[in-house]
Amino acid sequence: MSTLLLNTLTGKTSAGSIVVTGEGGSNTTNLQQGIAKSWVLGTNAAALTDSFNVSGGTDNSTGDYSYAVSTSFSSANYSAPSVCAEDDVRFGMNKGRATGSYRHCYRDHGSTLQDVANAVVVHGDLA
Repeated sequence: MSTLLLNTLTGKTSAGSIVVTGEGGSNTTNLQQGIAKSWVLGTNAAALTDSFNVSGGTDNSTGDYSYAVSTSFSSANYSAPSVCAEDDVRFGMNKGRATGSYRHCYRDHGSTLQDVANAVVVHGDLA
């Protein structure tokens, strides 16, 4: 087994683009397109357990949180699905996306918003 140690990967044809051959060898994916650009885990916007590319959170109201990103997205056309991590029937909804932030709400099986443990992973192009 070999070990590859490096600090930077740069595409040969285009510095910001590295193509990776997928499982089975017949399909490829772009490495930059396939990695998470931001993620957050917490019990609410003010109590983040851990995060990546998040500069802070705002508690808009019960179960309604916004997260500011450290490095903005190139547009608001990115994917930001969310989940709730509780032992009850609750779910998260994407409430809004902007180049510098994303907003999510969490509610029970009815229509009541609730403060619950939550997680968001964002995929898209950074500015």
